[in-house]
Amino acid sequence: MKLTGRLEIKSYEKIKEFLFQEHVGRIASIDENGFPQIIPMNFAFPNDAIYMHSYTIGEKLDNINRNDKVGFEVDRELEFLPSYFSHPTDASQADTLYISVVIKGIASIVKDDTEKSLALNALMEKYQPEGHYDPLTKDDLVLDEVAVIKIVPQSIRGKYKIGQHMRPESRIILAQKILERNSPTSKKTLEIMGFKITDDGLKMVDDPIW
Repeated sequence: MKLTGRLEIKSYEKIKEFLFQEHVGRIASIDENGFPQIIPMNFAFPNDAIYMHSYTIGEKLDNINRNDKVGFEVDRELEFLPSYFSHPTDASQADTLYISVVIKGIASIVKDDTEKSLALNALMEKYQPEGHYDPLTKDDLVLDEVAVIKIVPQSIRGKYKIGQHMRPESRIILAQKILERNSPTSKKTLEIMGFKITDDGLKMVDDPIW
């Protein structure tokens, strides 16, 4: 199997889990001069659609009204792998462990107040899980003061690189090097790679194949 295929996330549940965890995505639309405009946005993913809130006027809304085909991307850098992990002096050996999801879809400005309130409540549930707010209803006047963008995916592709393409013995060696380097993200990265840190060292507890 080619490496590209081995980096593809096959599990839709893993993609949904990743989209729920990440706080920033980037919407790409086409401006009036034919150039792509890319903007970072907060987002939620209820009912298998991307929802974002926005001011009621703006270039991205104009772009969507003119051309409803958009892209949406979310990524997370897990761990930079320094070149010396693989070779003492060859800088080309540097690499990165990551997760990313790319969506192509049809965007619209939500008009229905019931759907707008659903989307905004989904955003609050995601970003303020501790609560301390009153959920919105379709009758709240504040709905008139905000725009909600919806993207219905036509395709969703996820890629990840957490060592799943490596032989088990090579994966363990890489995990040990990550542990020894002790970057601010190393412990979380090892967990995502399927390793647990024990008194006896690293132990593989999860299958990294998604």
